[in-house]
Amino acid sequence: DYVGVLRKRQKFERAMAEAEELLKRAPDDPRMRSLHAIEAMQTGDYDTALAGFDAVLAQVPNDAATLTSRGHALKTCGRAEEAVDAYRAALVAQPRHGEAWYSLANLKTLRFDDADLDAMRAREDDPDLGFMDRVHLAFALGKAHEDRGDHAEAFACYARGNALKKAQSRYDADRMSEEFRHTASVCDADFFAEREGFGDPATDPIFVVGLPRAGSTLIEQILASHSCVDGTLELPDILSTSQRLRRRAGAGPWPEVLRELDADACAELGAGYLRDTRIHRADAPRFTDKMPNNFRHIGLIRLMLPNARIIDARRHPLACCFSGFKQLFAEGQEFSYDLTDLGRYYRDYVELMDHWDTVLPGRVLRVQHEDVVDDLEGQVRRMLDFCELPFEEGCLRYWETERAVRTPSSEQVRKPIFRDAVEQWRNFEPWLAPLKDALGPVLERYPAD
Repeated sequence: DYVGVLRKRQKFERAMAEAEELLKRAPDDPRMRSLHAIEAMQTGDYDTALAGFDAVLAQVPNDAATLTSRGHALKTCGRAEEAVDAYRAALVAQPRHGEAWYSLANLKTLRFDDADLDAMRAREDDPDLGFMDRVHLAFALGKAHEDRGDHAEAFACYARGNALKKAQSRYDADRMSEEFRHTASVCDADFFAEREGFGDPATDPIFVVGLPRAGSTLIEQILASHSCVDGTLELPDILSTSQRLRRRAGAGPWPEVLRELDADACAELGAGYLRDTRIHRADAPRFTDKMPNNFRHIGLIRLMLPNARIIDARRHPLACCFSGFKQLFAEGQEFSYDLTDLGRYYRDYVELMDHWDTVLPGRVLRVQHEDVVDDLEGQVRRMLDFCELPFEEGCLRYWETERAVRTPSSEQVRKPIFRDAVEQWRNFEPWLAPLKDALGPVLERYPAD
């Protein structure tokens, strides 16, 4: 239980140490072996994780949960064919295991055959199917129908899965909008002028922010292909720092607490971030942190790490939002379960980024995904110049870079750039009126054709 709490708090090193202690005490207990393997995944040690899952399967053959976890580790390492085998083995062991069906869909590169479609339909009709199995199957069926060109049925499946998730969510779009507005009112130009020189002066981090499914994984893969940059993960450290600050008694609504931080406190926060993220890095002098939701905390980042680079990954709002609607995120993206919520969140995001551009001019580089697709070299040179890194040809051949990629785009960024996904949203345009209405004037920034 303690390991689980530590993992939730993103204290991965301590969680791993506790898992090692448990395994030492009970080396023959498959539960402890599985827990240790999962924590190894969290710290990026996939060789240890895979060895652990194999040891569990030697003791408990055909365990569906372990086979699925093994598939996740293989996918992250770029061993997609082996991941498929692991997920399919999980389904042989437990045909109702919806996570395995969705994991196959989430590879993005696999197309379900007729037998798969029939099997998923049969499972979905099972009245005893568990809640999350039903959610996973809805999204997997959406992918299967989309690949067949049956966009009406695909949309119905995606909508069904999202409706199930929204029913258990407490997301409040009004409250989120108010927090964005309050962030802009607190973090104005005078606020930053009065705090010039605050924070740790390190130049190590390159933050890639934006909305999920906006092309941030591609940007990170390009940067991680540079000899001076380590690609890491969607690091949770800025979000966890903001949560710790929120819990301060009497601080008022976020981000009022930032007014209380003096120069020493900001320097300590910056140094702590660099220390805690060290576990995810190798030896390069720079590293990426591509947690998309960090765009909400650019004010905090500026106080902690004033010399960090920030890149805003931007994508056409309809393409970005619908891609988020058909993606079942593990956690933390509750605005994605409803088209109206998605449109409002995207609109609020754009307004907040406009604010950061005004009060922190030149501190954020906006990279439009469609521009990267159309002019890879030009955009790569632009990003490297912004990060004060020399041009390297390897960044243009980013798909050759071997590294662990945990996001849904993991298999897509292991191939040369492609245009296929840029216009996919148009197949679903007949059902996107609520999204368009919520986006409002944001759509006017983009041509209609």
